[in-house]
Amino acid sequence: MARTWLILSALIVGLGAGVGWTRLGFAGLADAVSIADNVGGIWLDGLRMTIIPLVVSLLITGIAKTVDSARGDRVAMRSVILFIALLWISTAMAALLVPALLEMFPMPVEAARSLATSLSATAHIDAPTVGIGAFLRSIVPTNPFAAAANDALLPLILFTALFAVALARLPAAQREPVTAFFETVASAVLLIVGWVLALAPLGVLALAFGVGARAGTSAIGALAHYVLIVSSAGFAAWALAYPLAVIGGRVGLLAFVRAVAPAQAVALSTQSSLASLPPMLKAAADLGVDRSVSRVSLPVAVAIFRVTSPAMNLAVAIYVAHWLGLPLAPAAIAAGAAVAAITTIGSVSLPGQVSFLTSIAPICVAMGVPIEPLALLIAVEMVPDLVRTVGNVTMDVAATTAIARLGPQAKESAAHDNPSLAEAGEDLAHLAPSRSDTADQAGDMS
Repeated sequence: MARTWLILSALIVGLGAGVGWTRLGFAGLADAVSIADNVGGIWLDGLRMTIIPLVVSLLITGIAKTVDSARGDRVAMRSVILFIALLWISTAMAALLVPALLEMFPMPVEAARSLATSLSATAHIDAPTVGIGAFLRSIVPTNPFAAAANDALLPLILFTALFAVALARLPAAQREPVTAFFETVASAVLLIVGWVLALAPLGVLALAFGVGARAGTSAIGALAHYVLIVSSAGFAAWALAYPLAVIGGRVGLLAFVRAVAPAQAVALSTQSSLASLPPMLKAAADLGVDRSVSRVSLPVAVAIFRVTSPAMNLAVAIYVAHWLGLPLAPAAIAAGAAVAAITTIGSVSLPGQVSFLTSIAPICVAMGVPIEPLALLIAVEMVPDLVRTVGNVTMDVAATTAIARLGPQAKESAAHDNPSLAEAGEDLAHLAPSRSDTADQAGDMS
């Protein structure tokens, strides 16, 4: 949280300095903006260089762990299937909802115009505009290495996901050395990301100075508009929990609201799904969920399931395109939705700022949207992050009630006779050390 406040302070100082320099008419503004652009650009390039290796390594290890957890028992298998279905549903909702919200409540025209010119769009790649048939063919890479070199993220992610699933089906003697290799790659790249993020206050300060100098005070209103739009996508995913609990879990609405409230309070105060696990377990017990289900499903949910993450991550990418005045074809939104849903699995246990950048940058690249604005948006992620975390916790409990009703609990009584099975499920929570819940949630910033 100290780093989060430091980055937010850098954003405020940078915007204020840029606006003040322009309003007061100090000399040397053009030179100062040029220097700030170069400093911010170097910092962004440092983040860009980690995207491909980090996405590939995290996706392989994340899918391998997900498949392993699904092998554990029938409850784990049902949990993973339901979690994946909900991730795709929430992503599809965001793909429809966010463009509609931006159509009804667009950023003020003048603010949009000034902001669009305040950031370089040199990283923009034309988004797909081909027909559905050609688009579907384009997502199957003929050469995965060429796809990586050309920043063709969706074909690369499709190949990586298939490779990870195939890897998970190999015998342990063949599988484990490969997953260990990619875990090592991920750990090394995350160290590099950590070094780059240590310079985040400087990078954000420089970029914010340029935006403030060019866009003026309109940048402040735009950031507030961003928080409302992106949070709306999270609220939509969060709202899915209530009908799921009532219809799928067959519990009363008021009973569910009362039971989940303590877990929501912990999530709101800690911004961590993991810290909310004990009150989530109690909420499940209060709703009549057998411990043989909750002691497996909820730890798995905390480790790999963040229902708000793909919806809100996609919303960020769509918002950036709106910010910069870039039209998005349906194929581009579909590509972003697919990347958002798939890469969420790979964002296990990442700290907030890392999760925000590594989860959303691939979506932007796949959609042909520049990533420069992400450096500013990460500074105001604290508010959307509250929506992410509370929404994820609420859905975890709702999904667990539904999983408990999917089959006779008697079939799961073996878990009582074999406590080690449930304890193994709880051990999965250690995959997600205490953190803020952004990306897939992160991540949720999980």
